[in-house]
Amino acid sequence: MLLHLTKPLRLAQSAAAMAVFGLFSIGTHAEQMPVMPQSVDDTPFGSDREAVIWRQDELKDLERLLRQLRFDLVNNQDARGAAPRLAELQEKATQAHFLPAFIEGTHGRGSDAKPEIWEEWDNFAAGFIDLEEKVGVLVEAAEQEDYRAATRAFSDVSLSCRSCHRAYRYD
Repeated sequence: MLLHLTKPLRLAQSAAAMAVFGLFSIGTHAEQMPVMPQSVDDTPFGSDREAVIWRQDELKDLERLLRQLRFDLVNNQDARGAAPRLAELQEKATQAHFLPAFIEGTHGRGSDAKPEIWEEWDNFAAGFIDLEEKVGVLVEAAEQEDYRAATRAFSDVSLSCRSCHRAYRYD
């Protein structure tokens, strides 16, 4: 229960913590990748286990959000109804949101993460850049109420998720 009560506070503090602990390098996406958190002390989390649980819960929430958005945009063609969920997707489907929870070595028992995440950190982190860009295209298509483009963009977002899961998550 404590995790759920402190989660909003921890998320609000995460940007400040990342700046304090130097989790992210300064520069453009193409120039530098985020620095891998080496220990829980480098993150807004209280323990490795809390980080693993948080990222699993957040990724499941992201999957649910994408299912809802598919219904809103592809099935119902309702961009206005989807707007709050699109804003949430754009906020959450980012490096800044997820990477602090991938503390080096937090794979194995109780985690779906493969050790390749930390062995291939730059590629893993780049997957979130790809996701952010594809979510941006989806949001733009929805804002223009271009449902054909939104459907294509939604497929691209799904492919981005799947490609990362294939490489870095045990099924």
